Amino acid sequence: MTDQDLIPLLALLQVEGVGDIMAKKLLSHCGNAEAVFMTKTSQLAAIDGIGSVLLHKLKDKSVFEKAERELQYIKSNQINISYFQDENYPERLKQCIDGPVLMFTSGKIDLKNKKTISIVGTRQITSYGMEFCRKLIEDLAPLDPVIVSGFAYGVDIYAHQLAMEHNLQTIGVVAHGLNQIYPKVHKKYVAKMEENGGFMTEFWSSSNPEKENFVRRNRIVAGMTEATIVIESAERGGSLITANIANDYNRDVFAVPGRTTDKYSAGCNNLIKTQKANVLTGAADLVYILNWDIETKTKPVQKQLFVTLEAEEQKVYDYLLKNGKELMDIIALRCEFPIYKISGMLLNMELKGVIRPLPGKLFEAI
Repeated sequence: MTDQDLIPLLALLQVEGVGDIMAKKLLSHCGNAEAVFMTKTSQLAAIDGIGSVLLHKLKDKSVFEKAERELQYIKSNQINISYFQDENYPERLKQCIDGPVLMFTSGKIDLKNKKTISIVGTRQITSYGMEFCRKLIEDLAPLDPVIVSGFAYGVDIYAHQLAMEHNLQTIGVVAHGLNQIYPKVHKKYVAKMEENGGFMTEFWSSSNPEKENFVRRNRIVAGMTEATIVIESAERGGSLITANIANDYNRDVFAVPGRTTDKYSAGCNNLIKTQKANVLTGAADLVYILNWDIETKTKPVQKQLFVTLEAEEQKVYDYLLKNGKELMDIIALRCEFPIYKISGMLLNMELKGVIRPLPGKLFEAI
């Protein structure tokens, strides 16, 4: 997008009363941002939802000065821009009616043909939450997913750290401009994050981490991913807002169950109880419900030498070795294991490199 296109677009987004939904209506009606400012008021009045106050605000020329200042910041700091109709804009976010018109990004973000999940939760993560998160990302690592979170304390930053440990791309969606870091203590992770993904925001350099910005940020976390995972949450919390938004966007939501007496499992248990989230007991649940093809081109799993299989895994391996390609349901039936157990077992065996998945939910021994 050229400066000539970008300045009126930035100016439009600075008009008081023009949110993402209205901006998209105006752009659709007029063709581009420059045309919005040149179109007669009488013609704009025909747009659904526009009123006399907003029509008057569109005559405010000071928004162009703000746009020029922001563009100067963007160019001098090498900020990348994603327009909601561009190829580099998160594909799933395009499906959200209130998705940001513009996204500002830094780092090396690549979402093309990527499995993308968001991991959210309490800022007071417990040892139970840490262990579950660690095992989850460790088991998912061979699938090379992109891990999205909010770069906040607790579950967020722990998920980012684990993703980087496993050389996975990870994206922090922040509730302020890219000219600052919040919380400041997390500044030490910025450089590595930008090497392993980066940061996204809809907020300008003039935006501070205000309370209301975090709620707006949550819709991006939920909208740009195919599933939202809540690791731990109290009865009320920002991660529950993200889960509810994900449900509204028709995304899959997963919650980690916990003891009824645990404060930071209350939110997750309630999501499950009210059928707003799938139960998540491990990576196999996620892979099964999302119908992910475990085989990956970017990180091919090679058979390990001297692999140790559990007795039940050995039974499945011997069956596949003898019978060739087989459906998961048939494997469960022939080997006399329940479906919920066989799905996790097959994932573990695939990670050990002794079996591989095939199209059509088939599996075969390597």
